[in-house]
Amino acid sequence: MSNLSRRKFMKVGAASLISSPILSSLATSGAFAADNPTPNLSWGVLLHLGHNMWGDSPTAYTPPVDHFTCDEKLWEELSIKASKTGLNMLVVDLGEAVQYKSHPEIAIKGAWTVERLREDLDRIRKLGLEPIPKLNFSGCHDFWLGPYSRMVSTPTYYKVCADLIKEVSEIFDRPRFFHLGYDEESYVHQQTLDYVVIRQKELWKHDFLFFVEECEKNGTRPWVWADYGWDHPDFLEWAPKSVVMSNWYYGKEFDPEKAPHVKFYLALKDAGYDQIPTGSNWSNDENFDLTVKFGKDNLDPEHLLGYLQTPWKFTEPNSHQHNVESLEQVGAAKAKYYGG
Repeated sequence: MSNLSRRKFMKVGAASLISSPILSSLATSGAFAADNPTPNLSWGVLLHLGHNMWGDSPTAYTPPVDHFTCDEKLWEELSIKASKTGLNMLVVDLGEAVQYKSHPEIAIKGAWTVERLREDLDRIRKLGLEPIPKLNFSGCHDFWLGPYSRMVSTPTYYKVCADLIKEVSEIFDRPRFFHLGYDEESYVHQQTLDYVVIRQKELWKHDFLFFVEECEKNGTRPWVWADYGWDHPDFLEWAPKSVVMSNWYYGKEFDPEKAPHVKFYLALKDAGYDQIPTGSNWSNDENFDLTVKFGKDNLDPEHLLGYLQTPWKFTEPNSHQHNVESLEQVGAAKAKYYGG
């Protein structure tokens, strides 16, 4: 089966399972890859169209912008490079970089129209890459929501977020996954922000399940960063198995007894979640290779859906080499541990 036809089959199968109340619980189980898990692995990279995720003021760690900063020539170059290097998935961090028809007030100057985005998604698919949308709904990373980032957990907020998930799901033609972010909602990660938002306890759970439901009702499978579970062990007792979990760890120490965040990969395995382990060249150039080695050696292949590289640099000329190297690291690890 070709890559394109396999992706189409997986997308239709996942959407059908998720939309069925009876079968939704089965949309978890690696069923799409269990017969031959290695060829079906997703090899992805996260690239940024949007910018306003890490700061809400000029003094924040990463100050926000009021105009489109993604270098379109570099965006195309990186996607072509990803295809040639052996990747088959591109996670598109959208944020404020699109003129959403449901909420155009979110867009910054120069943001892509929906039509422009659709054209590029077609281009990406022709490269053999599966485009996956990402909107980060963590209170730590949602400045892209504009005024709504200061309305978290209000009726207006729920409506806007539901509208955006519905529209983006339609733009991406019911994608197999929808990445919701949902990481680092803590004070430690918001110390440089002017406006701090931390949901806790039942409210955090309520909102998390709200986003899961919005994805599923729109025929796409929710995907999140799994770090909430580091400090909240009960997370794995109630989080739906339909949620794809991406634990992440960017260091070099992969002994689970010495690196608690690595050990969490095993907790997700024991709990039966589908996983897409996530590495990065943010702090070193060896992490992605080590992440793939650990995943192949330690995780259940029936629940291992793939790997994701996160360079955490914007798509701008000053980050050109860093982004290129991130793709080369994926290709090298894929060839080394899975034979190409």
